[in-house]
Amino acid sequence: MESVLSKYEDQITIFTDYLEEYPDTDELVWILGKQHLLKTEKSKLLSDISARLWFTYRRKFSPIGGTGPSSDAGWGCMLRCGQMMLAQALICRHLGRDWSWEKQKEQPKEYQRILQCFLDRKDCCYSIHQMAQMGVGEGKSIGEWFGPNTVAQVLKKLALFDEWNSLAVYVSMDNTVVIEDIKKMCRVLPLSADTPGDRPPDSLTASNQSKGTSAYCSAWKPLLLIVPLRLGINQINPVYVDAFKECFKMPQSLGALGGKPNNAYYFIGFLGDELIFLDPHTTQTFVDTEENGTVNDQTFHCLQSPQRMNILNLDPSVALGFFCKEEKDFDNWCSLVQKEILKENLRMFELVQKHPSHWPPFVPPAKPEVTTTGAEFIDSTEQLEEFDLEEDFEILSV
Repeated sequence: MESVLSKYEDQITIFTDYLEEYPDTDELVWILGKQHLLKTEKSKLLSDISARLWFTYRRKFSPIGGTGPSSDAGWGCMLRCGQMMLAQALICRHLGRDWSWEKQKEQPKEYQRILQCFLDRKDCCYSIHQMAQMGVGEGKSIGEWFGPNTVAQVLKKLALFDEWNSLAVYVSMDNTVVIEDIKKMCRVLPLSADTPGDRPPDSLTASNQSKGTSAYCSAWKPLLLIVPLRLGINQINPVYVDAFKECFKMPQSLGALGGKPNNAYYFIGFLGDELIFLDPHTTQTFVDTEENGTVNDQTFHCLQSPQRMNILNLDPSVALGFFCKEEKDFDNWCSLVQKEILKENLRMFELVQKHPSHWPPFVPPAKPEVTTTGAEFIDSTEQLEEFDLEEDFEILSV
């Protein structure tokens, strides 16, 4: 398949040509929280996969930083995978998980706006330009390969400037997700509140909010939760396989970032012991908005059957993603983790109620003071000094 893609890198092969790549089996396929019976729902399965936004290497965009590279081929694969995970979160936020895409069919205006967030221009909030330059604040030179934790930290910081999507991005530390910290970050008072600086007490739950505690009726900021993990030393430990697969079954699933050293993939599901992934290693020409303000999206959807790899061939360092649009979604995710992940003797990660006492105090991330706002805020690396350098935790070995 790689030879086909390299020969026709700007042409996308219709997925029906590749249906035979999936075996005739009664097994269920799980894709980002939804199940498909492969034997009878193969077309529906591939339609679901093709609806995911697919970001690949691009060429002929404006040089990053004015004098930097004009293509990310060879170094931008993990950035593209991070874009795909975030794009799936935005689709769930604005269009819903069940939204479907059809070629050359008019799509909602929210879809076009999501797509424009990721165009390869410096004024687009999650462009390769913004991500690469924000990576300088994470100790990465422009054009240097990223690990998934670096991408997660970059997305967390860029999201602070994205007022339209208004996401809260939480990246776990030390394999531990802290419920108290997430609720502190995501619970916000409505703009009509008399005391906008106040925050509801941590003990306030969704249930007692609904019982008339209007003085503390908080809204929920949609949550993008990223959990970087290491599931072995040199290869994945088989003891984690079942728990890892369970994550793709959760309705909040955004898949996983990972792959092999220096080769990143966006994993969106599994069939048996094989992971299903979207591959960014195809170089396409830069696409910009057209005169009518829309984007030709034909090269932003993968119309061939996606690739698969045995889960035991996965590099042990990965980053899981989840999206919780409402607080009840997060509460449900916590219940699923306690039931399916924490039951194992060797846990893939921990979920705790309270902030660990030996950790530094949790401070919700806030937009730094810079001279410009929105997606144009990074025009030089000097502005990156506003951010603290996160402790480097590269997930995939270089």
